[in-house]
Amino acid sequence: MRLLKSFFNRLSDGLLVQVPSRIRAARDFASEPVLRLVGGKSNGSVAVDSSSKRAPSHPSGQLEALEEALRKSQTWFLARQNATEGYWVAELEADTTLTSEYLMLRRFMNCVDPEREQKAVRYFKSAQLPSGGWPIYHGGPADISASVKAYFALKLSGVSPNEPFMEAARKCILDMGGVTAANVFTKIALALFGQYDWRGVPSMPPEIMLLPKRFYFSIYAISYWSRAVVIPLLIIFAKRPLCRIPKEQGIDELYKEPLDQIDYSAFPPFKKDRTWFTAKNFFITLDGLLKIYDRSPVEWLRQQALKRAESWMLDHMKGSGGLGAIYPAMANSVVALNCLGYANDDPLVVKAMQEIEELEIHDRVQENGQSVDAMHLQPCHSPIWDTALLINALVEAGMPSDHPVLQKAGEWLLSKQTKTVGDWIISSPGAEPGGWYFQFENELYPDVDDSAVVLMALAKVRLPDEARQYQAMCRGYRWVVSMQGSDGGWGAYDVDNNRIVFNYIPFADHRALLDPSTADLAGRCLEMLATLGYDWTHPSVASALAFLKKDQEADGSWYGRWGVNYIYGTWSVLSGLRAIGEDVSSPSIRRAVAWLESKQNPDGGWGESCLSYADLSQSGRGESTPSQTAWALLALMAGGVTDSFSLARGIHYLIRNQRKDGSWEEVRHTGTGFPRVFYLRYHWYCQYFPLWALAMYRNLKTRGTTRAEELRLQATTQDNSGRRVDGVRPFPPTFLAIIPEEPT
Repeated sequence: MRLLKSFFNRLSDGLLVQVPSRIRAARDFASEPVLRLVGGKSNGSVAVDSSSKRAPSHPSGQLEALEEALRKSQTWFLARQNATEGYWVAELEADTTLTSEYLMLRRFMNCVDPEREQKAVRYFKSAQLPSGGWPIYHGGPADISASVKAYFALKLSGVSPNEPFMEAARKCILDMGGVTAANVFTKIALALFGQYDWRGVPSMPPEIMLLPKRFYFSIYAISYWSRAVVIPLLIIFAKRPLCRIPKEQGIDELYKEPLDQIDYSAFPPFKKDRTWFTAKNFFITLDGLLKIYDRSPVEWLRQQALKRAESWMLDHMKGSGGLGAIYPAMANSVVALNCLGYANDDPLVVKAMQEIEELEIHDRVQENGQSVDAMHLQPCHSPIWDTALLINALVEAGMPSDHPVLQKAGEWLLSKQTKTVGDWIISSPGAEPGGWYFQFENELYPDVDDSAVVLMALAKVRLPDEARQYQAMCRGYRWVVSMQGSDGGWGAYDVDNNRIVFNYIPFADHRALLDPSTADLAGRCLEMLATLGYDWTHPSVASALAFLKKDQEADGSWYGRWGVNYIYGTWSVLSGLRAIGEDVSSPSIRRAVAWLESKQNPDGGWGESCLSYADLSQSGRGESTPSQTAWALLALMAGGVTDSFSLARGIHYLIRNQRKDGSWEEVRHTGTGFPRVFYLRYHWYCQYFPLWALAMYRNLKTRGTTRAEELRLQATTQDNSGRRVDGVRPFPPTFLAIIPEEPT
């Protein structure tokens, strides 16, 4: 066995020597080769992989390719930091549906811009599949809803249905079932233009706004993103506005039968189950009753409900981010304002449209062999997420905690901490503000994932104003802990947002109405707690571990709610388990490691398609990508692996695929908005995660520990009076010794 390990170790080092490069000496840090926790509980890594026990014995020349890769990646990032404020942000790409909806919005609001339309047309043509349709993720099949929206947007832009690419699109759409097979949101969008009958759209009476906040069917019982989208829709449903368009711009040709002859009970979302009494059938029947009420509502009640919806919407549109700081909610708010009589030149409407325009991405695509201007829309901005993750990666790569680059980024993050009570107060009434959101501004909607990653980042940097930094971290810590659910896990925006029956209402055909606890967030919060100096004795840990044990798949992986998919979930969980002190020789962790190793591709990388959300047999399978390879590597290292051939092949994959400028290329969607419905391509996932993985590997190979672990141990070294004795970093102190009471 020792000979075999020695062979793999040498092969691992040999794979790294690929290109001539300068030897860049690693920054010297305090070295403590044995990984341990503050509470003294061993994490069992030595039992699985003894590399952490050995003194570094690798000649620097064998690691020069790795050092060069790290140097180039860091240089690439340093050139892209916002010079004024210190943040980093990359494009957040979705699919064609947002651009389709944007063109529809501009037509509805009578503010058509021919130049924007022509740029969008080029974008649509560049994104069309050979089959004629449009996908919702790179490499995926044509999606009926995305294809219908794109086709209609193209016709609104003046494109002739006789164009060859339009004929191909039409055939593809009809082969998939036509408009009636599309999802609810597509049908709502079409109804605004008279291209679908409101009878085929689920009823959502605005009187919902009058229900008590803690009522079972309250608007606060659904997720933040659903709430922000639905409340403007309540106004739209009540008003049923119509934007008239020329008949030739309609889409009658996408129906298999005339619109006025459709039996809506035969199509989604009103097609009943064969079994007589099911939750789905109950809500379809209830929808029929609501439609009867909608024909003759109690007028005073309806007006009061509309006023409540308007008031809520206006209150949540304050600030500079737009309603919910996500495009669907922002667009619906503009249409709702129009329904309520706000003119296009009203300051509220002007502001809302400007905020939407800031989501435009103007780039270039290939058309007939030439590079031409194009335009598409992103769903929102992601600066806090990008900045916090990158800080973690840069610190692991060796950047000093007090480096001006990190200080500038850290100060910017501090400025973005929420100070206002948001909707989360309904589900966590004892909590106080202190979280972080995802976008440039979204004060009312901080989320657990961003907050946890920001706290991990702040714990690794040293800012000039130590007292301010400490207080901010205390507030953030308390907020995250207060958001833990009764099941031991964490949702993203609310506590116990898990009334699964809501997913059966006709409106929720996307099955994304809720925000339940997820494994990836539970893993992240455990990692955050460990980074702040806690160990397995923290009051939140036992229930979180029980949640994760229950949530583990039979094959050893964990589901990824916010990243694609089981590779992402498994990385998130293993990172948290290792950090908080779980024994990496435990059966659950060994099964996860074995699963990861079994999914490695022949090229040494890892990949997973969005298809895995619909087909479990596709879990962990797909074309290799830099981001998913990095997640797998980080997960393996968290699982106690440092010497395996699998790990070396993965590292080699990243180095081999790095471009000359230090970046990596990735076109696939590896982020998740809503499983099966909406996916995201974070343009820098393929940049900072590989940097993070390469840096962690380098540190484990050369010093036997990670930089994150070194900093945490330094931060929690104290004398009997509670004062730190390392004299290096003032943050974070051991929170168990500072915060006397845990939030309940």
